[in-house]
Amino acid sequence: MKEINNAVCTFCGCLCDDIAVVLGDDGGVRVKGACTNGKGHIEGYDAAPVSPMVRGEPVSWDQALDEAAAILGDAESPLIYGLSSTASEAQRRCVALADRIGAAIDTTSSVCHGPTGIAMQNFGEPTCSLGEVLNRADLLLFWGCNPAVAHTRHFTRYSLMPRGRFTPRGRKDRRMILADVRRTPSANAADRFLQVEQGSDYEVLGALRALVQGKRVRADSVGGVPLEELGALAEELGSCRYGAAFFGMGLTMTSGRDLNIGQYFSLVRDLNAHTRFSVVALRGHGNVAGADAVMTWQTGYPFAVSLAGGVPTYGPGEFTAVDMLSRREADAALVVASDPGAHFPAGAVRGLEGIPRVVMDPVVSLTAQDATVYLPTAQYGVDAEGTYYRMDGVPIRTRAFRERLRPTDEEVFDGVLERLHGGRVESTTPIEEVQR
Repeated sequence: MKEINNAVCTFCGCLCDDIAVVLGDDGGVRVKGACTNGKGHIEGYDAAPVSPMVRGEPVSWDQALDEAAAILGDAESPLIYGLSSTASEAQRRCVALADRIGAAIDTTSSVCHGPTGIAMQNFGEPTCSLGEVLNRADLLLFWGCNPAVAHTRHFTRYSLMPRGRFTPRGRKDRRMILADVRRTPSANAADRFLQVEQGSDYEVLGALRALVQGKRVRADSVGGVPLEELGALAEELGSCRYGAAFFGMGLTMTSGRDLNIGQYFSLVRDLNAHTRFSVVALRGHGNVAGADAVMTWQTGYPFAVSLAGGVPTYGPGEFTAVDMLSRREADAALVVASDPGAHFPAGAVRGLEGIPRVVMDPVVSLTAQDATVYLPTAQYGVDAEGTYYRMDGVPIRTRAFRERLRPTDEEVFDGVLERLHGGRVESTTPIEEVQR
């Protein structure tokens, strides 16, 4: 039996790097210190080698890569989607592949925090690291999110409970405020709960900004919230020593989208006239923040980018995967470490099912089950190493604690590119060597 400490869980954007993994003599894996999602993510992964599949039949890796390259190379309007649960080294290779075949490339950001990226471009993002939150924040504002369920260790590891340099008594030194359209399990941890009428976040944030700026609001209530309660909230936000604001898809994927986030960012900016305040998005997938970063430094844009014209063209609503598939504009797809078949709207799923699709994933997802080509790759943080970006943009190096018997996503991209180029690509470990 062997115990590995300080392993990194890659399930969600928290990237908890304090978990322990126990490797049994029988090959079993037991995880200590992770949440239920993290344990399932690591303990439920079987690292044994698996044959790739072409149209449901097991084939060699050479045959599978030949077929994948033929599908993507012959397509006139290929679409690449996913990238948020793979390492940044692989994301970089994927952008190179998109450039080679003239594809539209989109990440899972387009169905979660894409509006955050748009608001960041328009309004700026006064942000900080989770380490600053842990050590300094005495007031926490959560809006449109449910971290008690979606980011189970956020409260205990980064925000509400831990003892920091300027919060030595942990929870006793902090206040927590939650704003949402309904009471969730996170509301049980809050000192103040603000229930907002569905679809009224923009108006409530606008009124709150006015009150923080000392302006008068001529209304008895806004978005279902009494003006008196909003005034008390504005006073509490402006009188803390250091505030940290978090938000989730309750703001990004409801009416207003990027305009909601623009109001939220602007509220944080306004509060900095009175105290110190920062904002951090609660990101879902383990490396969705890395996908945004790599896409931005490779193409100039965080998601929804077309490389069909030889130069990057940004087009949320035009080159986002849901829109392209719903309009039947893609004639082939490469899905990387994501499961649109389980999460996309029905029209987009039908669009995906109607075209040849290559799926790369460590596990057989719903999308992978009937893929034209399924490529079973290694799982970063278990049997492969790579760089992930935490939700606050801090890069974390994941470690492998199991012997690797499958190729990584990065190596598979290299294999496809080699076949498309018909020449040499910067080599990593040859797939044949991994198959030994």
